[in-house]
Amino acid sequence: MESIPILHMGDFLLVTIQIDIHDLVALNLQDNLTQRIAETGARGVLIDISGLDMVDSYIARVIGNIALMSRVLDAETVLVGMQPYVAITLVEMGVTLAGVRTALNADKGMTMLRNMAIN
Repeated sequence: MESIPILHMGDFLLVTIQIDIHDLVALNLQDNLTQRIAETGARGVLIDISGLDMVDSYIARVIGNIALMSRVLDAETVLVGMQPYVAITLVEMGVTLAGVRTALNADKGMTMLRNMAIN
């Protein structure tokens, strides 16, 4: 089974999705990421989806669940790198990504996570 690497950087975990993600890979990411948060005590998670051409409603829901589970484990999640056509598609489908913070790119997302960790 394909898996998505999770990098540990200081107080944060970094996930860069560079493959077409399907349901089983998304659920595996959810399980692995929550486990890594618990193991490392990470304060934040940055998920880069710049490599994705498409995000369907199921994958969007899994990302939302990851953000909620991370918050329960005392870590914030920022989603970065969303392509404009992905954003348009999600809005047209009525997907709101409730509870998911977004930033335009990884630099802005890391700044957001650092600011949240300070406050």
